[in-house]
Amino acid sequence: MFTSEDLLQLQQKGISAQQVEQQLQTFSKGFPYLRLQGAASIGNGIIAPQDHEVEAYIQEWENYKVQGHHITKFVPASGAASRMFKNMFEFLDAPYDVPTTDFEKAYFNGIHKFAFFDALNEACQRNEGQGVDALVAAGRYKDVVANMLQAKGLNYGQLPKGLLLFHRYADGSVRTPLEEHLAEAALYASSQGETEVHFTVSAEHQPLFQQLLERVMDHYAEAYKIHYNVSFSVQKPSTDTIAANMDNTPFRTDDGRLLFRPGGHGALIQNLNDLQSEVVFIKNIDNVVPDGLKRSTVLWKQVIAGVLVNVQKQAFAYLRQLDEKKYTQADLAEMVRFVRHTLNCDFPDLKYMSDEKLLSFLRRKLDRPIRVCGVVKNVGEPGGGPFLAFNPDGSISLQILESSQIDANNPEYMRMFAQGTHFNPVDLVCALRDYKGQKYDLTRYVDPATGFISHKSKGGRELKALELPGLWNGAMSDWSTIFVEVPLDTFNPVKTVNDLLRPQHQQ
Repeated sequence: MFTSEDLLQLQQKGISAQQVEQQLQTFSKGFPYLRLQGAASIGNGIIAPQDHEVEAYIQEWENYKVQGHHITKFVPASGAASRMFKNMFEFLDAPYDVPTTDFEKAYFNGIHKFAFFDALNEACQRNEGQGVDALVAAGRYKDVVANMLQAKGLNYGQLPKGLLLFHRYADGSVRTPLEEHLAEAALYASSQGETEVHFTVSAEHQPLFQQLLERVMDHYAEAYKIHYNVSFSVQKPSTDTIAANMDNTPFRTDDGRLLFRPGGHGALIQNLNDLQSEVVFIKNIDNVVPDGLKRSTVLWKQVIAGVLVNVQKQAFAYLRQLDEKKYTQADLAEMVRFVRHTLNCDFPDLKYMSDEKLLSFLRRKLDRPIRVCGVVKNVGEPGGGPFLAFNPDGSISLQILESSQIDANNPEYMRMFAQGTHFNPVDLVCALRDYKGQKYDLTRYVDPATGFISHKSKGGRELKALELPGLWNGAMSDWSTIFVEVPLDTFNPVKTVNDLLRPQHQQ
C-alpha cells in the first residue's frame, strides 16, 4: 500500500505505517457511539456549591497556592480566526455593496465600539487615503472590510484570535486575548510570586505571539507584581491523521504524496502531557473579559481549583491506606462511597466483587488524573454536554460528550441529550501527578474509540478527515471527573466578530 516515498514521509512526521493502517480501517468501520446512562444534572453528577462551601473551596485553593506547588494556565490558541469573520468574508464576495444582512448592519452600526477600530482606521487611511467614516459615507463598505481582513490592512482574516484586539479600556489602551490571559493567570494561577502560562500555537504564528509577548510582558509583570514564565508549543506532526478518499483509500495530492491533516484539539493531550505541572487550568483563548468583569471568573476558577485539591487530598489519603495495607472493611466501604458519590464512578456489579477485584477497582479509579469542569446552564450555546456514560471496562462515569458521539437513531439517547440542563464551556482545572509526586502519562487515559470522521475537500475533491478524541472529551475519558455548576457570566466566548459588541466585551 505504501511506497518508499510514503514511508519516508511517515518517518519525517513521526507516524508509523501501522498507525496509518489503523486510521484507514477506522474510516471503513467508523467510531462506535457511546452508551449512556443519562444526562448529568444538579444532584446527579453536578454539584452546585452553597455560599459557605464557595468560601471554603476558595480558602482551600489559597492554602494550596502558598505551599509552592507548580501551577500552569494552559491556553489552546492554535489556528487562524477565519471562522470568526465568516460573515464578513461572505460580504466581500456578495453581489451587493451595501450592508444587507442583520449581521452586516450590526457590524457597521457598532464599528466604533471595536477595540481594533483605531488600528483599522489607520490602515484605511494608509491604503485608501481615507478613514473608516469617510469610506462608509462614500459607500465603500467593502474597502473597510478588506482592510480588516486582508494582509494589506490588519490581516485579521489570517491571524489567530489570540493576537486580535478584543477589549478597549477607559484609558484608551487595548488588549488582545493573550494579554487578558496573562492578567487572569496572575489573579488565580500564581504561586509564591510566579505564574506560568503555556499557549499552544501554530508554527507559522509563533513568532508573532513571541513578539507581542516581548512588548507587553514587563507591563503586566509590573502591574500585578508577579514574575511570568510563558512558554509556547505547537501541535506535533506525529498527531496529524491521514486523509482518505470516499472509498477509504489514502487520499493523495496532485504530486502523489499522502495528505495528512491536523488531528484536532485532541492532539493537544500530547502538549499537555509534556508539562511538568501539578495543577493545570485549561481555558479557550477567546473566553476572556475585560478587567471590570473578571471578578466572577477569578472567584469561580478558585472554587473549582479548591474542589480539585480537596478531592485529590482525599484520594491520596485512600491510596496511602491501600499501599500500606492499613484499612478495615469500613475503610473500604468509605472508599467505595467516595468513588461512587464524589468521583461519580460506579460499576453495576460492584457489590458482587471479590475483595481482590474490589481493591483493584478502587486503586484503578483513585490513582488517575483528576479534572474538575465548570459547567453552565444550557442556553443554546455550542459546547459538549455532561453525561453519565459507560466506559470500556463496564464502569459508568462522567464524560463530556459532543452530539456526534450520540446515536441519533436512539430515541432514548436523543431524549437524554435534549433534556440536558448544562454544557461545558471548556473551563477545566486538572491534577496531573500521583500521590508520590510522579507525573501521569496522560496518553494512557485516552479512549481511542471516541474520535469522529468529518467530510472536507481538497482541490475540489471530496475527502474524509479523522479527528482524534477531543482534548476534554475522549482524550480525558479515563480521568476522574467532577462537574461544578458555575455562573453563565463566566462564559463569554467570541465566535464571531460581532460578539465583541456584546456588553461583556465592552469595558
